[in-house]
Amino acid sequence: MTRILRETDVERVIDMEAVIEAVAAAMRELGEGKAQNEPRRRAFAPGALLNVMVATYPGGECMGLKAYTVAAGKVRFLVTVFGLDGALRALIEADLMGAYRTGAASAVAARALLPAPGGPLTVAVIGSGQQARTQALALSRVLSVGEMRVFSRDPKHREAFASEQSSALGVRVVAASSAEAAVRDADVVVTITTSTEPVLSADWVKVPSLVIGAGSNFPNRTELPADLVTRAQTVVVDQLAVARLESGDLIQAVGSGALAWERVTEFGTVMAGGWKAPAEPGITLFESHGLALWDLA
Repeated sequence: MTRILRETDVERVIDMEAVIEAVAAAMRELGEGKAQNEPRRRAFAPGALLNVMVATYPGGECMGLKAYTVAAGKVRFLVTVFGLDGALRALIEADLMGAYRTGAASAVAARALLPAPGGPLTVAVIGSGQQARTQALALSRVLSVGEMRVFSRDPKHREAFASEQSSALGVRVVAASSAEAAVRDADVVVTITTSTEPVLSADWVKVPSLVIGAGSNFPNRTELPADLVTRAQTVVVDQLAVARLESGDLIQAVGSGALAWERVTEFGTVMAGGWKAPAEPGITLFESHGLALWDLA
């Protein structure tokens, strides 16, 4: 039987804690070489864009794809899930689901990579859209957050975000007056914007800390400056094959000679136990572009 889930169905049943653990399990399997994930492919048409992502996930007894379109100012997402027997299992509208799994990946990364886990921690979120909300939700589930600061260009948006999320998460969320005010002395910094140029300066970022770049999957966009990539002691990507195509932050750093791909660690390797944290913690950078495997998880 094929299940068809609309956005309202997903909203009714989705649970962030469950999504976090599902993404963690899937990434371990990817690191162990059991699951497979292929980079996003894009096809352009006049005024429209089609994106397709595919993966296989034996641990979840499934394989499938996510297709999403960008046209007429709207983005529409559909995840198609097959069983390992090839039978169609589900068709899922995946706007909210995509936001949840992206937030969950950041939470899994924070849990695995944060140089000095514990609390209370200060978290900075640059961006105040739906994706920023699920980043905040996910991080609040795995970290002891003392204060969360949000900055976005529109004061009304960031103030509304702070008010809503303080109530929703049960933590102190404040609207910062500037990106610098948000980032200074933060233990975790998340950028989740559509910006085409850096949204913070490297000298704002303290040592040690974790920086998560989660907003861009186009090679011509950068949220983080090249000198931050250079300062980072550890650079982790969701998947190297994806980062080589989509990580504007890293592609530009490699192009300038500030970074070599050989320095970059895959998230799956971390989750499968193939990575050892540095003895002296520094800045850790996690570049998140989005994997179809997370949608299947």
